[in-house]
Amino acid sequence: MTIHAASEATAPISSFHLYDTTLRDGSQQEGLTLSVTDKLAVARHLDELGVTYIEGGWPGAVPRDTEFFARAAGELELRTARLAAFGATRKAGVAVGEDSQVAALADSGAPTITLVAKSDLRHVTGALRTTAEENLAMVRDTVEHLVGLGREVFVDAEHFFDGFLHDPDYTTSVLLAAHEAGAAVLVLCDTNGGMLPHQVTEIIEELRERLTAADAQDARLGAHTHNDTGCAVANAISAVRAGITHVQGCINGYGERTGNADLITVMADLQLKMGMDLVPEETFAETTRIAHAIGEIVNMPVNARAPYVGTSAFAHKAGLHASAIKVDPDLYQHTDPRAIGNDMRMIISDMAGRASIELKGRELGFDLAGRPELLSRLATTVKQREAVGYSYEAADASFELLLLDELGRAPSYSTVESWRATSQLGRDGTLESEATVKLVGGGKGLERREVAIAEGNGPVNALDLALRSALREHHPEVDDFELRDFKVRILDAQHGTDATTRVLVRTSGRGLEFQTVGVGPNVIEASWEAIYDAFTYGLYKSGV
Repeated sequence: MTIHAASEATAPISSFHLYDTTLRDGSQQEGLTLSVTDKLAVARHLDELGVTYIEGGWPGAVPRDTEFFARAAGELELRTARLAAFGATRKAGVAVGEDSQVAALADSGAPTITLVAKSDLRHVTGALRTTAEENLAMVRDTVEHLVGLGREVFVDAEHFFDGFLHDPDYTTSVLLAAHEAGAAVLVLCDTNGGMLPHQVTEIIEELRERLTAADAQDARLGAHTHNDTGCAVANAISAVRAGITHVQGCINGYGERTGNADLITVMADLQLKMGMDLVPEETFAETTRIAHAIGEIVNMPVNARAPYVGTSAFAHKAGLHASAIKVDPDLYQHTDPRAIGNDMRMIISDMAGRASIELKGRELGFDLAGRPELLSRLATTVKQREAVGYSYEAADASFELLLLDELGRAPSYSTVESWRATSQLGRDGTLESEATVKLVGGGKGLERREVAIAEGNGPVNALDLALRSALREHHPEVDDFELRDFKVRILDAQHGTDATTRVLVRTSGRGLEFQTVGVGPNVIEASWEAIYDAFTYGLYKSGV
């Protein structure tokens, strides 16, 4: 990271600010923990996305954040974004020059400092336990001090909307104190996330009237919204329509409780729906990739149903939709998914008609147009198989194998004679699992019978290892594939232990990632089918 000189720190860098607080506010989400290395990796992706500011954390209060800023100085090269450090105003009764946390903000080297300030009088007297006048002095002193050091200073008016409804005069006075002291942006925070869009609009409009009356109409306003009413994005959009030019949020909607405004959704709404030119088209087209990359780093994958970037955001299941999409994809899509780096996806299910099958085949690289008998046969097969428990919605690999079989091109790498898996309790009290697989493998004229026995951590793992061992003799490529996820669902649960079982297996390797499905009267049989199909599909897609 290049540390900006004092003269550069106050230079305007954008007419509209996309301010990301994933590394600070987002990391307060339950179950989300970021190492310093994680934070640096996420920051690079945020910069690649084109955000204006990246809030790196609270130096001086959180040791990990202090280390982040220290490492960022030498390891983080930002091209489009500016790094911001978050902290609080000076403590009550402490001179700003003697406040250690204010000093830590300056020592962080960040060109932008975001200060959280109490703007709800009830919090001033109840949480800070100080007077209304002292709180105003704390805001004024801290902003003036940091601006005097050449830093760009933003003020997050904590609990602004609730405070304004309680005592608009005092809440406005906090903003005026920050503005007069030199704050570049006054951020209106819906800290409890309780506002609705119409309230946001009405309060901002009234605030603007008050600022104009105080000759502070030039104050730049921002919005920081939480999702407790499910309105974080809507509230941010309402704030923009009311004239604010600085939006704070977190990638993928991470954050405490129900999360912060999803900055990706906000950005997409503003750029695609409101015509705002926030980032270049080529950058915007990388959004889906970046959202998922960050999800992997923080170990919080993107919700499949997330707007714009979710894997289901442009997925179509009903046959009626598919028929219309064949004519014009825009008939059932609110925008072009390619603009944000996503793509349309057809889901094959018992709702599938011939149009769905044809479009899905095209998606997989098969031209099925003009083959009505094949399409009808496939649609009937899918409906029949789903009736007994199969689901192809998330198992594209199994559907492609089914399609290849109907086309007479099903790949075959072995002929299975038999398999079995057993578990028994050992003398030491541990469960011992073993599997045996017998198959004939090899090309024509080179067939050879293989018998493999393997022990594993449970019968499914033992089957995986035994099958892999038997196939390895002829196709060593199987060792490149790894079972990454394993999901079991019990169908017809009212039948108890006699219920049908469906298993979904996610496999990766050799640049591929795919899912297969298996169904059977028990978890072992269903797992065998899903795993066997996974190896078959992996070898086929690898060109073996």
